[in-house]
Formats: sequence, structure tokens, C-alpha cells
Amino acid sequence: MSNDRLTDVSEAGKKVINSITDIKLYIDGSFVDAESGETFENISPYTNDKINEVAFGDEADIDKAVKAARKAFKGEWGGLKLKDRLAYIYKIADLIDEHIDEIAPLESYDTGLPLSQTKKMVARAANNFRFYAEMVSARLVGETYQVDDEFLNYTVHAPVGIAGLITPWNAPFMLETWKIAPALATGNTVILKPAEWSPLTANRLAEVIDKAGLPDGVFNVVHGYGEMAGASLVAHPDVELISFTGETTTGSEIMKNGADSLKRFSMELGGKSPIIVFDDADLDRALDAATWGIFSFNGERCTANSRLYLHESIADSFIEQLKERVDNIIVGDPMKEETQVGPLIHRKHYENVKNYLEIAKEEGCEIISGHIPEGTKGNYIAPTILLDADNSMRVVQEEIFGPVIAVMTFTDEDEVIEKANDVRYGLAGYVWTNDIKRGHRVAQAIESGMLWVNSQNVRDLRTPFGGSKHSGIGREGGHYAFEFYTEQKIIHVAIGDHHIPQFGKKK
Repeated sequence: MSNDRLTDVSEAGKKVINSITDIKLYIDGSFVDAESGETFENISPYTNDKINEVAFGDEADIDKAVKAARKAFKGEWGGLKLKDRLAYIYKIADLIDEHIDEIAPLESYDTGLPLSQTKKMVARAANNFRFYAEMVSARLVGETYQVDDEFLNYTVHAPVGIAGLITPWNAPFMLETWKIAPALATGNTVILKPAEWSPLTANRLAEVIDKAGLPDGVFNVVHGYGEMAGASLVAHPDVELISFTGETTTGSEIMKNGADSLKRFSMELGGKSPIIVFDDADLDRALDAATWGIFSFNGERCTANSRLYLHESIADSFIEQLKERVDNIIVGDPMKEETQVGPLIHRKHYENVKNYLEIAKEEGCEIISGHIPEGTKGNYIAPTILLDADNSMRVVQEEIFGPVIAVMTFTDEDEVIEKANDVRYGLAGYVWTNDIKRGHRVAQAIESGMLWVNSQNVRDLRTPFGGSKHSGIGREGGHYAFEFYTEQKIIHVAIGDHHIPQFGKKK
């Protein structure tokens, strides 16, 4: 890497990027080669050159990790008192904070996400661990049911066992911690299968957790491809939980493959989220939200507002301002602080998004694109607006997962609700109006797991996260994660001599 690529990176960041080495698996408290000895290449989204080699995990490595995780669950980790377990969780958070200046550049370098955004993501990752340490202390509580003077019935939460966590390549570090933090805090052991396109920060997280000193086998990382390492994790009979974030078709396949062992699944899948702007909205703020919501994270965001519905009376003016925004978005080197949109994660994904732009052209859309700096050879798609779109088009119905927004108009509330619901996805939705009654009404009518009124996507960790329809199954976040990561038991205790039928007793 040339030194000019690191001009906006901290000294700690420069040091860690320049010292990148090949990546091993992390199993049973040690960094080890894959059992096969094979590796695969990790490719830079900025140059499409090789960054490093990564251990190629497969079924043998998953089995090794499962044995380690089971031993830890039945042994030292399972026997820890709550305060001691949570002390480890707090320590992980503190260590992440200490290494933000190293982890954020790694994330940008590996994924193409702008550095200004990855810094915030990494800080949120530390908060995920602290939040769940606090949440387990305060909200992992049971209920008591008294039955006169005969019974005292109460509920307790117990960890389920081994949590298999399959995580995506968009904002990988933060999204990994969304799953790891509640899984560990509730007492489970973990096997993480990170996305093969973004292994650097998953490896760094393993180093952080190793430094925190968790008992061997509590946390394991098996790198590899989904069809081998991921499929083996899903199919393994001793893995009780699978939490997956990714594409809808893959999620469906995972559930089929894990059905025989009756696994518990949490699925956060694809999205094609609408943003609806009524004529009485604060249009400047709505413009800010629409622009940020689709073009941040390079458009590689499950909750991105990729369908924009504008009331016909404000459409022309709003579109002109949106064009101006797109024209001014800074596309460039993800390692530079001023960059707002970087390259897409991988050449295959770039080709997929590019193909959707061809489809948009064939379907009759007018395509308005921003600017890509001359001489770039990375996986760049300029921020793009699709005009003259309608709900029948593939580019409106299918998830593109890139910096592309389809713009449509509507005349009234009923029409836009019908259009917003006319997709198979139901992850998120955004409503902009100063009529608060209408805001509530429309938000409740949209078929999505999460809605924001007069707001961009602002996460509250206490609230449930997840989608409806083809966007997912189950909810994580807040105490809602406890339904997935713990087993609830009801214990009935007789406190009096209640009646017991006396079968077979002679009178």
C-alpha cells in the first residue's frame, strides 16, 4: 500500500494496516490453521488486489469448534457466577474502546466503508457489550405466580447452549457484536462464522476477546465459505441456536438445513424499505434523511430507504434537490475522512449492482448518477437515482443493496400505503409528515417490523430489531433477545399439601 493512502489515518491505524498478516481460525482459545491447511484470498475493494490469506474452515473445523464450545458450556463458563461472567463482557467493551483507532481503519480497508462511518460503528460495538451486561443484570428476570397457600410457581432463564452466529459483510464488526454480546452475556458459548469477504475485523475481535481472557472454547471463529463452514455449522446436531443476518434466499436455505435438529433460528434478512414524504413534511429534513438513508454504508444496508415515494405536489422540487445532493456526494478512498461513499465490498457484488442499473435502463428508468473520481480501479458505483420507476419493475421489487434509490410519486394516503406494502419485504419504513395523526396511521399500516416517523434510521438498543414477511423471523435487541438466547423454565413448588389423586390405593 502506498503511503498516500494513509494520510488521514491515525498512527495506530497505519501501524495495524501495515502489519496485516494472514488470518487463522480461533478455536478453543488458540489461533490455528484450518484442518485442511487450505486458505483463501481476501481482496481489497479499493484496488481488487490481495490483502492477505485466510484459513479455509470446513466441516472438520466446525466440529472441532463445537467440541470446544460444548466443553466450555458444560465446564468453566457454565459454572461461573453471573457477576463474574458479566465482568468479562465489560472487559471486552473496554478493550474495544482502547483499540477503536486500530479497528476502524481495518474495517474501512477491508470493506470499503468510509472511515468517518466505521469509527462510529466501532464505538457502537463497545456499547453493545456494555448494554447487554447491564440488560442481563436488570432485565433477565423471572416472574412469580402464587396459587393461594398451595403453590409458588416461578420462571427462570437459562442459557441454551452453543450459539452459531453467521454474520454479514456490511458493517461486520458492529453487526457481529450485536449477536455476540447477548449470546455471551446470557451464558451461551459462541461459534462465529464471519462473512468471507470481510474477515479482518472478525479476526481482530477474536484477538480482543482472547486478550480479555475468556475461558477456552467460550468464543470461537471459523472463517470460510457459507456453503462449507456455514452449512456445516447449521447442520451440526450439537449447535442449538443459529442467528443469521443476510440475504433472504440464503436464510430460507439455512432454515431447511437446520430443521432436522430442530434448531432455534433468528433471521434478519433482506429489505426494500420505503420512505414516504407527504407534502406537509419538513422537506429539508426529509431530504437529509432520504439521502443519508440510502447512500450511507455505500448503500449496502438492509434498512436502506431504497424506495422513495413523494407526494406529487412536491415531487419536482424534491427530485431537483436530490439530484443536487447526489452530484455533491464525495465518492473516493474509504481511508480518507472526507469520503462519504466508498467502493462496494467485492467485484461480484459490484457486477450484481451494475446489472441492476442495466435492468433499470431496460425497464424504462431515467438514470441520474453522481461522480466517480478518475483513475479509480475499485468497485465503485456512483450514487444513483432511478426516475420514472413504478412498483412493477424489478428494480423496485428486488433488493439491490447498493447506492441506488428508485423515486416514485403518489396522490393520497391510501395509494402510497398500498404501494409501500406491494413488495415481499417488510424490514423497515420511514414516514415524513407534520400531521402526527397521519404519521401514526401510516406507520401502523405499513407492513414492516420497524418504522420511523420524521426520523432517519436511529437505533435504540432497548427496542426490538427485525422484520416481517420475507425480511426475517424473530426479534433481537433489548430484552427481546432473551427469547432467543435463553430457555425459559417454569418451576412449580408445592408449599402446602394439595390434593393428589390416590390411584390404586385400597380404601
